[in-house]
Amino acid sequence: MWNKSSMEITIEDEGSRRTRKKIEHPKKMKNIVKSLWNVGKEDTRRLKHALKVGVSLTLVSLLYLMEPFFKGIGKNAIWAVMTVVVVLEFSAGATLRKGLNRGLGTLIAGSLAYLIEFVAINSGKIFGGIFIGAAVFIIGSTITYMRFVPYVKKNYDYGMLVFLLTFNLITVSSYRIDTVIKIAHQRLLTIAMGIGICLFMSLLVFPIWSGDDLHMSTITKLQGLSRSIEACVSKYFEEKEKDKDDSDSESDDDDVIYKGYKTVLDSKSSDEALAMYASWEPRHSLRCHKFPSQQYIKIGSVLRKFGHTVVALHGCLQTEIQTPRSIRTLFKDPCVRLAREICKVLSELSESILNKRHCSPEILSDNLEVALKDLNAAIKSQPKLFLGSNLHSDITNKHLNGNVSHYNECNNFDGNVLGETTQQNVAVSQPRLNSAVSLSSFMGHTSDRRSVNKPGPVGEKRRFRKQLSKVAVMKSLEFAEALPFAAFASLLVEMVARLGTVIDEVEELGTIACFKEYDKTVDRTDVKVRIEKPVDLVVGD
Repeated sequence: MWNKSSMEITIEDEGSRRTRKKIEHPKKMKNIVKSLWNVGKEDTRRLKHALKVGVSLTLVSLLYLMEPFFKGIGKNAIWAVMTVVVVLEFSAGATLRKGLNRGLGTLIAGSLAYLIEFVAINSGKIFGGIFIGAAVFIIGSTITYMRFVPYVKKNYDYGMLVFLLTFNLITVSSYRIDTVIKIAHQRLLTIAMGIGICLFMSLLVFPIWSGDDLHMSTITKLQGLSRSIEACVSKYFEEKEKDKDDSDSESDDDDVIYKGYKTVLDSKSSDEALAMYASWEPRHSLRCHKFPSQQYIKIGSVLRKFGHTVVALHGCLQTEIQTPRSIRTLFKDPCVRLAREICKVLSELSESILNKRHCSPEILSDNLEVALKDLNAAIKSQPKLFLGSNLHSDITNKHLNGNVSHYNECNNFDGNVLGETTQQNVAVSQPRLNSAVSLSSFMGHTSDRRSVNKPGPVGEKRRFRKQLSKVAVMKSLEFAEALPFAAFASLLVEMVARLGTVIDEVEELGTIACFKEYDKTVDRTDVKVRIEKPVDLVVGD
C-alpha cells in the first residue's frame, strides 16, 4: 500500500512538473520577443544598423558566390568578409576610424614588407635571413613602444596592431614562399573592397553621426539635472510623510532623482569616445562648420561638477537627522521658487543647444535674484532656529533620563558603576543639551528603528551605547533643529553660483559652432524640452 501510494505521488509530481514547464516555455519566449521588440523601440537606428550589416555581408559574399570574382581573387575573398565584420560600427565616425586604420595599416605594412624582401633577396640566403630577423625585431619593438603614446593609442592603436600583424605575416612568409607578394596584393585588394562597402553603407545609407549623439547627450544631461533638482525640492517639502503603502511611489521619486544625475556622472567615457569618433567624421551639416567636440567635453566636465551638488542635495533627503516639516514649511516658498528658476535656466540652455541658437539675454532673470533675497531674508528672520532654542528641552531631558534609568534597571550586576557614570555625564551635559531641540525626535525615531532587538543585557548595552554616541554628537556640535535645512539651502545657493560657469561654456559652444542669434519673436523660453536617452554606446575596438 505504501509503495503504491508513493508511486502515485511521484507520478502526480512528474505530471505537475511537465505542466509547469509547458506553461513556462511560452512565457519565456514571450519575454524574449518583448525584450527584442523593446531594444528596437528604444532606438530605431539599431534596426537600421543591423540591416546595413546584413546587406554589407551579402555584398562581400558575392566575391565567393559569383564565379568571375572567385577566379580573380580566390580564397582571399574571406578577408573582405572579415573586414566588414570588424570594421562596420554603429556610427559613421567609428567606422571611418577603423576602416582608415585598417586600410592604411595594411598598405604601409605591405609596402615596407616588399622593400625588406627586395633587400633580403639581393643579400643572399644567409644574410637575407639575418636581415629579415633584425627587421622584424626592430620594427616590432618600435611599433609596440609607440602604441603606449597616449595620442597614438587613442587614435591609431588599431592601425598599429594591423600593421604589426600584416608586416610580420608578409615578411616572414616571403623567406619561404615565392608568391607571397601576389597573395598580399590580393588580400590588400579584398580588404579595400570590404572597407569601401563599409564606408558606403555607413556614410551614405542612413548615416549615424557620433557628433549628433554627443549633441543630444548634452541636452539629455541638462534636462536630467533639471528633473533631479525639481524632484528633490518637491520631495523635501512634502506636507505629509508617506506611509509604508506609498513606498512604491517613493522609490519612483528616488529613481527619477537618481537617474537624472547618474546620466551626468557616468558620461565621461562615453563623451570622450563620441568626441573622438566625431573628430573623424566629415563635415556633413549645411553650414559645414567643424564639429566642436572638445567644447562638448568641456560642457560635460562642468555639468559633472554641477551634478555633484545635485548628489549632495539628494543626500539631504536621506540623512538620519532631519529638520521637522513644520520648520521646513517656513522656508518652502523661497526654496521652491529658487529651484524653479534654476530648472528654468537649465531648460533654456538645453533648448538653445537643441535649436542651435544663442541663449536668451534674460536667462538669469530678476526672479532668480528675488528668490535668493527672499531665502536670505527668511533665514535671517528665524535666528533662533539656527542658533538653538529651549522649545523641547523638557522632553529631551525626560527622554534621556528615562533611557538611563531603564538601562540601570536591566543591568543590576554592573549597573551601579555605569549608572553613576552615565548620570554624571547627563548632569554635565544638561546645559548644552537644552539647546538641542530635536533630540527627542532624533533619539526616539532613529534609535527605535536601528536598535538591536536581542533579549538580555547585550542588546540593551548596544542600544544604550548607540544612544550615548548620539548624545555625544549633540554635545560636540551643539546641534540646532534647522541645521540640516541650512545644508539644503546652501546647496541650492551653490547651484546658482555654478550656473554661471555652465552658461559661459554653452555660450562659448554657440560662438564656436556659429549658432544663430536669439530671436524673441520666434524662440520661447517657457517651453520645457524633454529628450529621450540616446543609444547606449559600446566603447572599444
